[in-house]
Amino acid sequence: MPTDHSSGLPGNDIRWSGGEEHWTTRKQGEIDLFLWHKPAAAGVPFRGTILFVHGSSMASQPTFDLSVPGRADSSAMDWFRERGFDTWTMDNEGYGRSSKHREINFDIANGADDLAAGTEYILQRARSRQLMVYGISSGALKGALFAQRHPERVARLALDAFVWTGEGSPTLAKRREKMAEWTGAHRRKIDRDFVYSIFNRDHPGTAEDRVIEAFAQAILTLDNSMPTGTYVDMCSKLPLVDPQEIAVPTIVMRGEWDGIASFDDLLEFFKRLRHSDKQFAVMKGISHASFQQKNYQNVYHILHAFFTQPPQVYA
Repeated sequence: MPTDHSSGLPGNDIRWSGGEEHWTTRKQGEIDLFLWHKPAAAGVPFRGTILFVHGSSMASQPTFDLSVPGRADSSAMDWFRERGFDTWTMDNEGYGRSSKHREINFDIANGADDLAAGTEYILQRARSRQLMVYGISSGALKGALFAQRHPERVARLALDAFVWTGEGSPTLAKRREKMAEWTGAHRRKIDRDFVYSIFNRDHPGTAEDRVIEAFAQAILTLDNSMPTGTYVDMCSKLPLVDPQEIAVPTIVMRGEWDGIASFDDLLEFFKRLRHSDKQFAVMKGISHASFQQKNYQNVYHILHAFFTQPPQVYA
């Protein structure tokens, strides 16, 4: 049955409701992984199962199930479930409610391993034989690496705020200035000012302050630090994904003002994608953190169109 779920932290008023809490494990039970499921709405034709994959600096529920009073359709999971999709998201190890005890930096490859465990659990319960996978930022890298390893589990792949080689990325150039900090510890502190910096670094004004504040509160409900592994990978180990090894339909979604990857970097990746069913979408008025932007409903529209594309007819 659906349950209300809160973090239980003192003084916390953030609650997630209308979904189902699930847990699975990795490494013979050493690692607990938290999953959050919002089933497709009753009375709506079933359209498939979506797994949403979070980025480097926030857990899953704040990203994909954010409730903001007065902001219509604020929760991406709710918006898609109302249109017939079973929706799932998961906290990678090191984030949110999932295990954090291992002395590692929880890098992108480790996140792809989490997705392998999570999707095995989901597919045992899903009405779909394959999943629609959406990943944002480092979550897009994790999703792409997972799809490269397990194409049989992926029906369609959406890569938002993705980066391939990192060439021409102002965000990564700035981040590399702190490489000694990222490589010197497994975790990095976060606070409200950090969350606001996500929205101010590329093109200020693309998100409402009240949404940023709600996002920050939701993130800080679950975490006051984040793993450094995805930062280290994105600053020093790219490329981590081979587009010629991604054998599933793929859309690359790039915000107009997003500084995480240059257009040239993404277009080179797009040209090399192996599957001929592929799309490149430029999202006008969007910087980073697409679902928290003023134009978030345009992002929903692009993603929904890709996930509901009719089957190919062959002669």
